[in-house]
Amino acid sequence: MMKVAIRTTPWVVAATLCVGAGTVRGQDALSAEDSLLAARIYEELVDIPSVSGTPAVGHAAETLAGRLREAGFPEEDLRLYGGDSIGRGLVARYRGTGARPPVLLMAHIDVVPADSAAWATDPFTLVEKDGWWYARGTSDNKAGAAILVTNLIRWKRAGYRPDRDLVVVLTGDEETTSASIRWLVGPGRELIGDPAFALNTDAGGGVLEGGEERLFTVQASEKVYLTFLLETAGPGGHSSRPLPDNAIDRLAAGLTRLVDLRFPVALNEVTRGYFEHAAELERGSVAADMRAVAASPPDTAAARRLSAVSPYYNALLRTTCVATRLQAGHADNALPQSATATVNCRILPDESPDDVERAIVRTLADERITVRRARPPTASPPSPLRPEVMGPITETAAKVFPGVQVVPEMSTGATDGLYLRNAGIPVYGVAAIFEDPADDRAHGRDERMAIGRFYEALRYWDLLARAVAR
Repeated sequence: MMKVAIRTTPWVVAATLCVGAGTVRGQDALSAEDSLLAARIYEELVDIPSVSGTPAVGHAAETLAGRLREAGFPEEDLRLYGGDSIGRGLVARYRGTGARPPVLLMAHIDVVPADSAAWATDPFTLVEKDGWWYARGTSDNKAGAAILVTNLIRWKRAGYRPDRDLVVVLTGDEETTSASIRWLVGPGRELIGDPAFALNTDAGGGVLEGGEERLFTVQASEKVYLTFLLETAGPGGHSSRPLPDNAIDRLAAGLTRLVDLRFPVALNEVTRGYFEHAAELERGSVAADMRAVAASPPDTAAARRLSAVSPYYNALLRTTCVATRLQAGHADNALPQSATATVNCRILPDESPDDVERAIVRTLADERITVRRARPPTASPPSPLRPEVMGPITETAAKVFPGVQVVPEMSTGATDGLYLRNAGIPVYGVAAIFEDPADDRAHGRDERMAIGRFYEALRYWDLLARAVAR
């Protein structure tokens, strides 16, 4: 195991680049200088412990702005923003001819905390081992930020002139409040203008299965996040004299009924496209069921079987609600005076949150359990699968990842793209980094990035940006 001390040990750099060059198809498109630049920016960024809500997020934004400033970007094209309740971020504009509306290129530079005691290495020091880079943020999402900044510098050096502005947006609190992106589509809208669409490094990407490239997913939709608080109260009293009216018992009974709540199957353009394309890579009954649910109307029996096969398929097919937290009572020897459960719902983009709330109340079947929203939901209409976007995405994937099927995807989670879609800006997640979902370490212990995959993504994003701006 070795620290990738890029700035001080050149022989380590050479070894790292050889690893990348030996595993990346089309690596000849990247010069040694470009590869080294990318590695330096990546290490510099990863080594900053930019946990959401800490001053280090601002330091990360300023560091990347400094890189671009050194490369010749004028101050008017580098806008640092945020502070206080808004995560510090950076908007960098690469000027084109203006023949077409701008395109946003997105990443976030904040990360979740890391428990150093649980890691095999220092989580905020980039470490190389066996063809992998280990550290917090290596995959979520500092690889994306480093790739975008590297390509900006490469284009500047080459004198590239696109037919539209390419606006890189690096947000500072995606992992918590997303106040950064909400400010940009609200009071700070003049920084991004009126883009035609956005491409997001923090969603979609390549799916590995058994070490083989299976799918290249394009995130064009995501579920709506909504948390409900279920609350009930009781008279309390001494635990030595139990009463039939117990707040914990009542809430537990309601939650038991909620386990059986199944929302109806509903597909949109994105999820239908996913099952249609994924069926081509499956065999037997799973492939048949995927085709059946992609039909109009979807086959409910097939949906039931797919839901049993995979929690992911179940989440794509319907709205889901699940209890995630409990709080009750005030003493071991006292009857509870109150009990509260947190229920987190991920709602299909076309489904009404009001209908979901009514379904929960109906299922609880107890008027003494009150249901309220923790905060208002934010709508996230699916982004249309337009040829002028999907065409370049698919063509570029064929160049960098030949033979891999491109599939539209609806995220079961949420990203900054949620707020852009809500503001009328279509978003397409194309991380371009292949990972095995069974070994997803983002937010977890020993987060890592395959070195060769990083350089593949660097090349993909260079070609894709040029394709949408030629």
